[in-house]
This record gives sequence, structure tokens and C-alpha cells, in this order.
Amino acid sequence: MTSKDLTLAFEKITSETDIPELTAVMTRAFDDDVCKHQGQERGGPDGYDNGDFFRKWLFGYDESVGYKIMAEGQIIGAFIVWPMPDRNNYLGTIFVDPAHQDCGVGVRAWQFIEAAYPDTLSWMLETPAFAKKNHYFYEKKCGFTKVEERDDSFIYRKVMG
Repeated sequence: MTSKDLTLAFEKITSETDIPELTAVMTRAFDDDVCKHQGQERGGPDGYDNGDFFRKWLFGYDESVGYKIMAEGQIIGAFIVWPMPDRNNYLGTIFVDPAHQDCGVGVRAWQFIEAAYPDTLSWMLETPAFAKKNHYFYEKKCGFTKVEERDDSFIYRKVMG
């Protein structure tokens, strides 16, 4: 199945009532990633598996804008962006349920983000160094360039226009 077979919708996250379902999807996505790349059962950023991630990074900052990726009435992923006054924006997170990965959902989400923020000068993001699939996605599918390597993460940038 490709994402073209799915009718996707991108809906703003406006209420903490979405946190339990978002957290369940995020937990599956991050646990799947660390299992594939590090052989661990569980792993992700602080609060990824108990809702604190969204309470901090989405509802804790005025700049944060979150979107649910919906398919057939179900949340299958989400992303958080930080549009900045200088138009050098940040992608805080993007994730897709493992059951819907590798079929273009992430690319369609990124296309939505670019279209939703047409005045952006550049996008920045940080992703774990071990997450090879993320690196491929950001570089080959979305046009980002790796600009910095840290001990456990890579920083990517995409200059728009």
C-alpha cells in the first residue's frame, strides 16, 4: 500500500485530550526505531511514552504548532513545528506509526508542512545519530543537508527557495 491509497488529513492539535492516542502512536514509532537500529526494546526522548513530551514541547511553548496525521479517522502520526519570527523554522518532531511507514506518509506530511509555511527561509531539525532511516528520509526524500554532528545526534538544515 502506498500513501496515495490513503486519504490523509493534517489536523491541528488543540487539546490535551489527544495526548493518550498521540503518545501510543509515538511510543510504537520510537520503540520500533530503537529496536531496528539499536536492538533495544524501548527508547525515545524524555516523556515519549507517558505524554510528557507533548505537554512540554507542544503545550509548553507559545511557538509550538502540532498536527495529527489522520487516516481513516485514526491518528497514524504527528509532527510539531516551531515557526519563528525570523522565518528560520524548526521541525521539532515527526513520526509515523510503524504500520504506516515506508509508504509515503512522511513525505506527504513534509509536503504539507512546506505548503503550510510558504514564507519559511529555512528549516532546522535534530535527529538521533543512530536513526539511519531518518537520515535517509530527511536527506533523500525531503532535501535536508546535514550541517552538524554531535555525539548522539545530527543537525539538519534545509534552505527554502
